[in-house]
Amino acid sequence: MNVRQTTADVVVVDYGLGNLRSVTRGLERAGADVTLSEDPAEFDAADGIVLPGVGAFSEGMDNAGPFRDALVEQAESGTPLFGICLGMQMLLTTSEEADHAGQGDAEGLDLIPGENVRFSRDQTVPHMGWNELDVRREHPLVEGVDGQYAYFVHSYYAVPDEEDAVVATTDYGTDFASIVADETGTVFGTQFHPEKSGETGLRILRNYVDYCVEQR
Repeated sequence: MNVRQTTADVVVVDYGLGNLRSVTRGLERAGADVTLSEDPAEFDAADGIVLPGVGAFSEGMDNAGPFRDALVEQAESGTPLFGICLGMQMLLTTSEEADHAGQGDAEGLDLIPGENVRFSRDQTVPHMGWNELDVRREHPLVEGVDGQYAYFVHSYYAVPDEEDAVVATTDYGTDFASIVADETGTVFGTQFHPEKSGETGLRILRNYVDYCVEQR
């Protein structure tokens, strides 16, 4: 049996909104030692940090408030920070979702400058199902996944300020950014759920674990 030798200590942030069990299981299958944490002090010992998320942007940022400074600090120190679904959207500067819900402005982590926007009225929302990944530039996260399919559930998508922040796109009536990364490459996110995306998702999670080991 082929046993993976690569192991990384990964913290999954528990801020009350996330697919924590499935994300944890997926990372463990990918070779990570996973700690589910409500304590930002535990970030310092991590090889990587995962910010999962489901639900509304403003609620996510409210819940993640106690983690904001620690997440930004870890990102600036070069710790690989991986946002999933809502967690990816929270890496950006802001979102139309708060205005759409009548909640006013909601500030994201601003680690990848840009805005999350709603699909047009011509498109069925939420976008739900399996769609193809079109890799636009090299990044350790996407090794071996160009042209593969991943599982999406979302009504908003990221529009980074810089075109280079787009790692992969997906077509849903329009080409939208399905994987983004900052200019250092150490802060990144997927709009889809890798933990629900079969072998493609497992490959991405393994790429993440390998990258965490390389960066430590």
